[in-house]
Amino acid sequence: MSQMNDVELYKIIGSNIKKYREQAQLTQAQLAERTQISISYISKIEAIGCHKSFSLSALNHIANVLNVEITEFFKEDKHK
Repeated sequence: MSQMNDVELYKIIGSNIKKYREQAQLTQAQLAERTQISISYISKIEAIGCHKSFSLSALNHIANVLNVEITEFFKEDKHK
């Protein structure tokens, strides 16, 4: 991964969370319930223009529920 600013990183993380959530066939509400994170927080994380930082704890909870390695959230999709 090349160097990037925070906004670019948040965009990649949010996009990957959405991708894995959809692959798991979960709605934002279902993911929020299973992670015990508010739906508004999940929605903000997935939003393209999100500039909000997220805790590693929240990312870890999401990764565990989606059954993916947390590092998958940081991988840039080169095919976009």
